[in-house]
Amino acid sequence: MDFEFIREQTPLYIEAAKLTLHMAVIGVLLAIVVGLVCSMIKYFRIPVLRQIVECYIELSRNTPLLIQLFFLYFGLPKIGIVLSSEQCAITGLTFLGGSYMAEAFRSGLDNVPPIQVESALSLGMSKSQVFTNIILPQAVSNSIPAFCANAIFLIKETSVFSAVALADLMFVTKDLIGIYYKTDEALFMLVIAYLIILLPISLICSFVERRVRYAEHGD
Repeated sequence: MDFEFIREQTPLYIEAAKLTLHMAVIGVLLAIVVGLVCSMIKYFRIPVLRQIVECYIELSRNTPLLIQLFFLYFGLPKIGIVLSSEQCAITGLTFLGGSYMAEAFRSGLDNVPPIQVESALSLGMSKSQVFTNIILPQAVSNSIPAFCANAIFLIKETSVFSAVALADLMFVTKDLIGIYYKTDEALFMLVIAYLIILLPISLICSFVERRVRYAEHGD
């Protein structure tokens, strides 16, 4: 292991990690927004839109992110739509993540006991009040573990961004291996970089899940 090489190339990995994390954060946040909207469309069974959302979820969940990125980066220019590498990365991650977040939140909505809704309506609350004060808080609480798991999954999926010429961690790793043939050192730095990004997020997610369980059960 050439530690001098690792020291010299560390600044490249720091910049690549910043870019990777930046793209991931934007993509995950947008995916949550898309997921919430899609799940509510399905929950309220809005005609036409519900069928469109179901088609979107099936298409998104059953195609690899790499294929989606290729379509955005190489396919759309054929019809005059040109996106930058960053725009392709964020759009692809949002498209993929939105479907997973939608299913996670839909599951949270479905887990709210119907008796609570019926009781609230019998007490004179309107449907909007029931959704805002009864259904939504519990659905969000129920969905937090799935949201956290999906967020970590999406961050790991950023490893394919290099396919659209984005100078992320994987791009830098492949570049260094191709130039210097330092495979072990480059892969070692790649693993460390993803650990530095993902480990704190995983710990934060675990802490939030414990707090939610404590708030729910009081133990």
